[in-house]
Amino acid sequence: MHHRRTRFLAALGAVLGVLIAAVTPAAASYPNRPRPTVVLVHGAWADGSSWAKVTSRLIDDGYQVRVPPNPLRSLPTDAATIRSFLSTLSGPIVLVGHSYGGAVITNAATGNPNVKALVYVDAFAPAEGEAVFPLAGADSALAVPPETVFDFVPYPGAPTGDVDLYLKHDTFVNSFASGMRPAQAEQLYPAQRPLALSAGFSPSGPPAWATIPSWYVLGTRDLIITPAAQQDMATRAHSTITRIPTGHLGLITAPGPITSVIEKAIRATR
Repeated sequence: MHHRRTRFLAALGAVLGVLIAAVTPAAASYPNRPRPTVVLVHGAWADGSSWAKVTSRLIDDGYQVRVPPNPLRSLPTDAATIRSFLSTLSGPIVLVGHSYGGAVITNAATGNPNVKALVYVDAFAPAEGEAVFPLAGADSALAVPPETVFDFVPYPGAPTGDVDLYLKHDTFVNSFASGMRPAQAEQLYPAQRPLALSAGFSPSGPPAWATIPSWYVLGTRDLIITPAAQQDMATRAHSTITRIPTGHLGLITAPGPITSVIEKAIRATR
């Protein structure tokens, strides 16, 4: 009886060990050192809620996630805001940017030794001196007279000539949110967060992708940053590229594949 009980307890312990490893993948991957914190940076005409489905998946997989607000005021100050936030975190960081947020992380991570990986999701990855709007691609829905796609709204304290840019209804629903259910796109349109005009033309600084390994999720149906433009930026940054058949908001319509790429970047930091 004693030997039978011993064998039973040993078998039970083995089963529990497998179950614990299965439900805590991040903990199992980092037994003796701090786990990376995943920092998700949203882009223009969006906010942190655009990352909600990716955030929930990463948390379920045991990762620490932070989603700081991106001010969308100017590239230098937006990058400084995220850089300051990163300085409050200890341990390794995997920094992820969507759309304009890619330009922000390109600048915010430069010189930060804690940032171990960059992940771009349908994002701008500018070189030094480049501005984001010209990088969208010749066939971008934004590469038209600006008054046809933007509503111009003044904001207090704006530099002379600067305004907030809101996407017009048809541009938002049909191009920015392409591939999304129409009803969902209509719900997102009223709550869009504007980008200051000057932010789209601010020259970028030394790029973090020149010294930090990067991954790139390329939406092959993106109408805002064209697939060709994304390919050029990702190739130049020597990013590991994953193509998915989505529009610009793949982080909402295809959160699973995007989460998988982020977790590949995390595993590469071990």
